[in-house]
Formats: sequence, C-alpha cells, structure tokens
Amino acid sequence: MSAAGSRSKIRRLCVVLGDQLDAGNPALKAVDPEVDLIWLCEAGDEATQVPSHKARIVLFLSAMRHFAEGLRKRGQPVRYLALDQHPHPSLRTALEADLETLRPERVCVTQPGEYRVLQDLRQACEAHATPLEILDDDHFLCSSEDFAGWARGRKSLRLEHFYRWMRKREDVLMADGEPVGGAWNFDKSNRKPFGKQGPGLLPEPLGFAPDATTRAVMALVEQRFPDAPGSLDALDWPVTGEQAELALADFIDHRLAAFGPFQDAMWTGEPYLYHARLSAALNLKLLDPRRVITAAVAAYDDQRAPVASVEGFVRQILGWREYVRGIYWQEMPGYLGRNALDAHLPLPDLYWTADTDAACLRAALGQVIEYGYGHHIQRLMVTGLFALLLGVAPAALHR
Repeated sequence: MSAAGSRSKIRRLCVVLGDQLDAGNPALKAVDPEVDLIWLCEAGDEATQVPSHKARIVLFLSAMRHFAEGLRKRGQPVRYLALDQHPHPSLRTALEADLETLRPERVCVTQPGEYRVLQDLRQACEAHATPLEILDDDHFLCSSEDFAGWARGRKSLRLEHFYRWMRKREDVLMADGEPVGGAWNFDKSNRKPFGKQGPGLLPEPLGFAPDATTRAVMALVEQRFPDAPGSLDALDWPVTGEQAELALADFIDHRLAAFGPFQDAMWTGEPYLYHARLSAALNLKLLDPRRVITAAVAAYDDQRAPVASVEGFVRQILGWREYVRGIYWQEMPGYLGRNALDAHLPLPDLYWTADTDAACLRAALGQVIEYGYGHHIQRLMVTGLFALLLGVAPAALHR
C-alpha cells in the first residue's frame, strides 16, 4: 500500500485523483523521489455520491491501479490506498488521516474536475494547517481563466461562438484564416438516418478483455457494491494509456469517415454504431485531447475521412468538451441548483430498469444498463428530452 514507511520528512504530498491518470499530470512533473510522495486513494463514497454503474466503478479503480503500477515501474514513490485495504469512507477522511501521520510540508494537486472534490481537498488541508497548491490542468486546451476572459462582457455564452474562437486560437482545420471546407460546421451534412434497411454491416469497435488487475477489481466491486446498477458482462473499455491509443487508432481507421453523417442516428440493438467510444479514456486522462484532434485532422489531410466527419468530431472535443467545462467552473457552485423551468417531478423508476413501453427509451436505457454507455443523441434527444418534457427536477436527472 505504502511507499512512505521509510520517510522521515515529506516535502510534497502529490495527490493524483482518479480522473487524472496522465503521466504529464502537472502534479507529477517535478516529483523528487527523495523528498516527495505520490498519493492515490480509492474512496468508497466516490462510487456512491451518486448511483454509479458497476462498469464505471470498475473502470476508475482498474485504471488507477494500472497507472500506479506504471509509476512504480518508473521508480516513482507511490502511496496507494486500495479500497479493500483502508478503513476510510471518503477521499477527505483518508487524506486527513495521512496528513496527520505523514505531515507533509504541503499538498499539491492538479485542479480537480469537480467542485465538490476541490472543496473536500481544501477542507482537509485547512483542518491540518497544511498548505494546498492547486495547479492548472493543462490537459484542457482552454484554462478556466481563458474561458472567463472569453465570456467577459458577452450577453450569451453560445457554443458556436466559443468553438469558432477556439478553432482560430488553436489553428485547427483552418487555412489562411478561414475554416477548411468553407464552413464552420457541417451539421446539415451530418444528420442522415439509416433508412428502413438499417445501418448494415458495422465495423466492430476494438475492445479490451479484462486482465488480472481488472478481474480482481470486478470481483471487488461485485462484493462491495452489489446493489449498484448495471452489468459487467460487456466490460471492455481501455484502462491504460496504451490501450486508449489503440482505441483511438481503431476509431480513426474504421469509423471516423462515417461518423459525421450518422452521428445523430440510432438503431435498436446497435449501441456504438460509428461513435468513437473515447470519452471515458479522455475523461480519465488516459488520452490527451490534442492527440485526438491531431489524429482526426491528419485523417482529413490524408483523405481518409471527409471534412464533414472530421469537423463534426473535432467539434465534440475542441468545442463541446472545452465549452461545458468552462461553463461549469464559470457558474459553480450555484449551477447545480438551477431550475429555470421550475420542474420538480422525481426521476421515473424506468431510468433504472428500462421497463417501459416507449421503444426509444427502452432501447437507450437498456443499453446503458448492459454496457454502461449511451451516445450523445441518446442522452440528449431521448433520455434528456423525455425528462425535460415530463418536468423532472434537473438535479434528479443530473444524479
């Protein structure tokens, strides 16, 4: 569990959160093995703060364990608190206990992705009078400060305006100051249905059979969280940076070209279609967004994918992903309580069971239970829109 037993004095306790599994994590860039200690913790309440799919819990824990092992192999000092090897119910209580015993001079962490976690870290350090250094998360292309600068003075914060600004700033799909292909987006070309014949033969996305580490985590999750929703039968997500790179290459080579026209399409019994299946790897930081964007643009440059498909995909990464993060940190903590339409109904049980006569809802929710996955149109236009029309409280749907 620990690499701290032989240390008389720790300069920095470098906290690495479960969604910061990047060797280039700013908190790791200046680690001195002689005086610093890298700290990772599997916290039980992170799986129960909101009802979490079993596959999501396994993905986090397995990716964390693989990442920690990679650090150890590179000679880095790691203290790893595995879920079944410590008594602490939360990240905060685990950190407080180690601050008491390890007494580091300071704690450093890359900016968390969630406001609640940031507050927990601050409170733990304040309780033990330990300075907390929060580093900018350079995994994202647009910092919170840059987003705030872009937003300042604007009457409305529209994705399209932000996306164009980012395209210009990062020089992505641009030629002589103009968008490649003569348009900023190609939505009109990217809304094709499959028709009555269906999608036909689809390229099977690359999956990764659980290794010994993942299988051990699966057994732990089944034992520790038996009532968590979902199934682990189809678990095949990448859990390392190497696997994430293979998944990216598989998407670029076999599905990107058709992603554009069919990105908004759905078909019963086909959970993935031409989608990338890279969001989880990106959000765990197993995969850098710059790498993803560069690979997609290269496919256009090499005439392996049309501009409409490449632009539609790049917009998800350079546009939506950066935009949503910017809005989140711009508006938190009040953002969680917003309810502009004064909607207050509870979330129907069918969201947990898929037991409904509504075919679209049954298909979309059923596949989430089975695979832990739903693509953006299923979330937006099926599960999200139904809740909106029904009048479900936004916080209930968010959970």
